[in-house]
Amino acid sequence: MDIGTENGFLLTRHWRDTRGGTEIELWFATPFGVRRVLVQGQRNVAFARAQDQPALEKLIGDEAGYQLQVLPLKTFEQAPVLAIYSHSYRALLNLEQRGSVAGIDLFEADIRPDDRYLMERFITAAVSIERSPEVDAGTLINPRLRPVEQYRPTLKLVSLDIETSAAGEVYSVALEGCGQRQVYMLGESAAAATGPEEDFELSYVADRGQLITALNHWFRHHDPDVIIGWNLIQFDLRLLQACADREGLILSLGRAGQPIEWRDHRRRDGFVFASIPGRVAIDGIEALRSAMWSFPSFALEAVAQELLGEGKAIDDAYHRMAEIERRFVHDKPALARYNLKDCELVTRIFAKTGLMEFLLERAHVTGLQIDRTGGSIAAFSHLYLPRMHRLGYVAPRVGARTGVSYPGGFVLESTPGLYDSMLVLDYKSLYPSIIRTFLIDPVGLAEGRMATEAGDTVPGPNGTRFSRTRHCLPGLITQLWIARDAAKRERNAPLAQALKLLMNAFIGVLGAQDGRFFDPALISAVTLRGHEIMLQTRRWVEAEGYAVVYGDTDSIFISLGRRMGEAEAAGVAAALVERINRAWSDHLRNQFEIESFLEIEFDTHYQRFFMPTIRGSEQGSKKRYAGLVVDEGGAEELVFRGLETVRSDWTPVAKRFQRELFQRIFHDQPYEAFVRDYVHDLRSGRFDDELVYRKRLRGRLESYDRTTPPQVRAARLADEHNLRLGRPLQYQNGGWISYVMTLKGPQPLELAPAVIDHEHYVAHQLRPIAEAILWPLGGDFDHLVSQQAQLF
Repeated sequence: MDIGTENGFLLTRHWRDTRGGTEIELWFATPFGVRRVLVQGQRNVAFARAQDQPALEKLIGDEAGYQLQVLPLKTFEQAPVLAIYSHSYRALLNLEQRGSVAGIDLFEADIRPDDRYLMERFITAAVSIERSPEVDAGTLINPRLRPVEQYRPTLKLVSLDIETSAAGEVYSVALEGCGQRQVYMLGESAAAATGPEEDFELSYVADRGQLITALNHWFRHHDPDVIIGWNLIQFDLRLLQACADREGLILSLGRAGQPIEWRDHRRRDGFVFASIPGRVAIDGIEALRSAMWSFPSFALEAVAQELLGEGKAIDDAYHRMAEIERRFVHDKPALARYNLKDCELVTRIFAKTGLMEFLLERAHVTGLQIDRTGGSIAAFSHLYLPRMHRLGYVAPRVGARTGVSYPGGFVLESTPGLYDSMLVLDYKSLYPSIIRTFLIDPVGLAEGRMATEAGDTVPGPNGTRFSRTRHCLPGLITQLWIARDAAKRERNAPLAQALKLLMNAFIGVLGAQDGRFFDPALISAVTLRGHEIMLQTRRWVEAEGYAVVYGDTDSIFISLGRRMGEAEAAGVAAALVERINRAWSDHLRNQFEIESFLEIEFDTHYQRFFMPTIRGSEQGSKKRYAGLVVDEGGAEELVFRGLETVRSDWTPVAKRFQRELFQRIFHDQPYEAFVRDYVHDLRSGRFDDELVYRKRLRGRLESYDRTTPPQVRAARLADEHNLRLGRPLQYQNGGWISYVMTLKGPQPLELAPAVIDHEHYVAHQLRPIAEAILWPLGGDFDHLVSQQAQLF
C-alpha cells in the first residue's frame, strides 16, 4: 500500500455520534482532487471543578459512556478541575444542561468535536495528510494530520442564481463555472422564442422535480468545490430546498450525494446556515462585508455598477419582476440570458475583488471554515484555547459575566473651524500593540491576581496586574504581527488584510459580553491604556508647539498653524513620529521595564481641513470632517468622513451642494453667490432629477405600526400602485425604496410625482449642510437665502 503525504486545504467539517464514538468528517482540496477524511472513535471532553465530582457522579448514576479523570488544569479562579470524557457529544451536551439545573458548571462543553480536534492540533486550514490507510479512492480513515503554512489550493467555482415568480416559485436555475454555462428552465421550448446563437446550454424540464434532479446530476458530474452567489443561502438555496421538499426529493448538492445540513438561527441572528458536505457555499454580500468592502447598497446591480461599470440585464428595478414574468411566459431564452448574466456578474465581482484569495487566507489564519461569516469569537477561541490549555487553564463558561460596562475608545473634543495644513498621525494597530506591550491577557490576569512579588507582574489600570512570564495573547499577537509584516513585504495583500482584521478583532472579542473571556477589568486595561496613550501623545505634541484639534481612538489631528507644502509637512510629521516613538520606548523601559511596541505613523497631510460643529450647537463634531489632500503631482482629492456626501440616505442634490461648497471654501473662493444661486436653481426645478431619497426598509411594512417614516409611506403607496396594476408587491418584506418629497408627502418613483416640495429640500437637505460649514466662518445660510429672495 502506498504510504506518503499530500497537502490539503480544509473545505468543510462535520461531526456525528456513532456507536464507536464521535466521528469527524473532513473534506480537503488537494493537488490530486478532493479528499475525504474520517476521524473515528473520538472521545469528547468537558471540564468541571474537582470539588463537584461527587455531585457529578450522582448525576451520571448508572449511565454508561462517561469517564471522569483529574487533570493538572484549573479555572481562572484557581479551582482544580477534572475532565469528563464521553463517546457521545450529544450526551455530553445533555449532561451540561442537567448539570446547570443541579448547580454544576461544565466548562468548554460547547466546543464542537470537529473544532476541538483541529484546534488542539493547531490546525487552521492547510495540512499535510498521511495518505494511508485508504478505504477507497477518496476516503482516508484516521490519517495523521499536521498543520502546514504555504499550501493554497486552486478551487473549482460555480456561480449559481435562480429566477422565481413573485410568490417564490422557481422558474429557472443558472450555473456558470467548471467550464460550463448552463440554464435549466421550467417549461417547453417555444418556437417563436428564437434568438442569436447562444454561448450557453439551455435545457428545458417538464416540472420542478425534474429541475431538482437535473441540478443534483450537474453537481455530481462537474463536482465544484465552491458555490458562489448573491444572497445565495438566504434566498437561492433556501428556495431550492423548499422546492425539493415539496416535490418529495433530496437536494443532494453535497459531495457523495449528501444533502444540505440546515441550521436555523433566524430568531437569534436573523439567518439560516447551510452546511454542504465537501463544498463551500459563499454569499457574495457577506463575503464582501467580511473583507471590509463598503457600498451604499449591496444590491447586485449597485455593486456591479460600481466595481464593473455594468449591471443586470434588466436594469429597470421597478418593473423587473413584471419583466421576468413576461419573459417566462413569452421569451424563455431571454429569461435564461438574464439569469445567466447575474451568475456572470457575481463571478466577475469575486475575481475583481480577490474575494476567494482573501477567504482562503482568512480561513488559514483563523481556523474558521471558508464560508463562515463573522466568527471573531470562534476564531479567538480556536487560536487561544490550545495555548491556554498548555499553561494549565480551562476556559470560562460563555456568558459567565454580563451586564457590566467598560470605557470605550478615546475621543478628544474637537475644535471646529477651517485650518491650513492638518497632520494626522495614527497608531499602528493600537489595541493589539497595547496588549503586546503591557502583556494584557486572560491567563496573565489570572496569574497576576495570585502573584506575590510585584516584580513578577506589569501593573495595569484600576489595580490590575499581568504576569510577565505566563500569558498567551501577547505571544499570539506577536506571531500574527510578524506574519503580517512578512505578507506585506511579499505583497500578499489578502493575507495581510486577513491578519490585520484578526488582530484588530481581538479587542472586540475581549469586550463581547456573550464571549467566554469577557472581563471588565481585562477590557478596561486595554481601553484605559488607550486613553492614557492618546492624552500623553497630545501633551508631547503640544510641547513641540503645535495645536491638537481632535483625537479619535488611535488618531491625532495636529494643526501646523500655517499652510505648508507637502515636503515641509512630511518633515514635521517625521520629526514628531520619531519624537513620540522614542519617548514611548524610554518611558516604558524606565517605568515598567517593558519593551514598547507602540508605533505612531504619519497618515495624512490635509492642505485644508474643516471640522464642523454639531448641528444646532457651537460644539465641535466627532467622527465628522472634510479635508483637501494634494499628492506629489498636484492632483487634489476631497476627503469626507461621516458627512452627508458619504451617506446613502442623503439626496444627490445635497451631496453635490456639499462638495461644491467645500471646493470653494478650501480654495478661498467666494461662496455667497454659489449658495444663493444653488437655492434658486433648486426652487426653480433645475435639480428635480437629483431630489431622490433612497432608504432601506429594515423590517416588514406591517411592523411599522407606531411610527410611519417617509420611506414607509412611500413603500405603501408603491405597493398599493402595484396592486392596482396587478403587479407583484415589492416592499412587504422590506428592501430599498426610492422616493421624492412632494406637496402631498413622500411619493415613490413608481408613481407619477405630484408637485415637488422644493422648500423641504432647502430646509432639510441644504440648510443643515450649509449651517455646519458656514457658522464657524461667520456665514449665515438664512441670511443668504433671504438676500436671494430680495434679488429674485
